[in-house]
Amino acid sequence: MTGVSLASAAVLVGLVFGLVYFAALRRTVQLYTKGRSGFTMIALTLGRIAVAIAFFSLAARLGASPLLSSFLGFLLARMLALRVARRTA
Repeated sequence: MTGVSLASAAVLVGLVFGLVYFAALRRTVQLYTKGRSGFTMIALTLGRIAVAIAFFSLAARLGASPLLSSFLGFLLARMLALRVARRTA
């Protein structure tokens, strides 16, 4: 893979990862506001953090460009998640 195609793929993968990450965060907040069990919320939180560490560690092993590109995709997902949250609030 060339550098440009690797960076493009990393943006896309980061975007997908970010969408899943923020969907899990939204689910955690919904559970918290409904007063559900703390175990589920803690498990979701620790799972999100562990997967994020693994994902960005893998991107870092591939180099600076994939790491920054995947983080850009993650930030784009954050922007989309905030936009959706503002519309539903």
